[in-house]
Amino acid sequence: MPVVQPASPSLPAAKIRAITTVPLIGESPKGGWSAEIKPEDSIHALIAVHTDAGITGFGSVFTDGRLVQAALKVLEPLFLGENALEPERVTEKLHQNTFWMGRGGSLTHAISGIDIALWDILGQATRMPVGRLLGGTYRTRVQPYCSLLMEQPAEMFKVITRYRKDGFRAFKIGWGPFGRAMNAKLDEDIVRAARDAAGPESRLLVDAGASDAHWPHGLKWAMRTAEMLAKHDVGWFEEALKPDALEDFCHLRRVSPVPIAGGEVLTRRQTFQPWLVKGAFDIVQPDVTKVGGISEQRRIAWMAHDFGVKYIGHGWNTALGLAADLQLASAFPDTDLVEYIGGSPYVDGILREPFVVDSEGYLAIPDTPGLGMALDPEKVARYTPDARLLFQA
Repeated sequence: MPVVQPASPSLPAAKIRAITTVPLIGESPKGGWSAEIKPEDSIHALIAVHTDAGITGFGSVFTDGRLVQAALKVLEPLFLGENALEPERVTEKLHQNTFWMGRGGSLTHAISGIDIALWDILGQATRMPVGRLLGGTYRTRVQPYCSLLMEQPAEMFKVITRYRKDGFRAFKIGWGPFGRAMNAKLDEDIVRAARDAAGPESRLLVDAGASDAHWPHGLKWAMRTAEMLAKHDVGWFEEALKPDALEDFCHLRRVSPVPIAGGEVLTRRQTFQPWLVKGAFDIVQPDVTKVGGISEQRRIAWMAHDFGVKYIGHGWNTALGLAADLQLASAFPDTDLVEYIGGSPYVDGILREPFVVDSEGYLAIPDTPGLGMALDPEKVARYTPDARLLFQA
């Protein structure tokens, strides 16, 4: 029989000629951590993948920009000259050839940003939004929940009221004094104030932030607190336990009257498997800017779906992280929320056209090519020492 030659690809390769990164500094939002973030700290970085086809894709990384710069030097021999139109193959190559340096750390975080940028490039080259490339469009808009630090009750009421006036109809409060002040009455007063400000019709979510350094509580505290949260119609209890307490998470999920959420500190799909198999979560929350990118997030989300666990990405990052989360939300049947940091200039202040919450408290999911978002070079330059690195031809 004659040998059938494969058809020529409809799109010529777009070879990676450089990947550049810049840290975001100067306006880093507080995180409520015990070692609090300072404005000048770098906790997020932006990545640009430049190709010989004249297409540049952008991504976001949840880690110190200096670590991303170092990671790119390590990864450079593996990505230079690769076809940027093959995000899953290219990023899996990066994972497979660096396993011995440690899964899940700075290299994995940096690969996350690269992968997001590669999907952005593929979308631009095919003139399709990333969500459609991921397999389909389940929704064209999604509700953002405004992610806010916990405050003392009176201040918490004021903060929620402010963002409710801005159009948000879902809120998550977390970290701050909750659990750390060792005062159960204060914990409940904060939640009560947030519920009063949000109103009965709004969604309210609570994040204990137990991945913080030296979290002081265990399973019994989490069980008692879950009972309290149920009285205030809280939609989920996030990071209620230390991030490696798998068996305690499983027990908490079985007895809690409110859904249990977590997973933001986990990276790579392999790490999520035991948590899903053993039934630790009602809602799983991988972060696209550190878990391995869109390619990895998609695999985790479908795996969770098969276990009856809802996927809603952790999104405490940047406008580009949110852009990736919006595209992912369009591609999964039950992803009805995205995280939106309240008041972060790295979300609200770096795009040419900022996000706008509609009259019903929803965000439109862009149907334009790629991530559907355009960075504004002048705005980005406010928060990084050399923004030109991202936008060089």
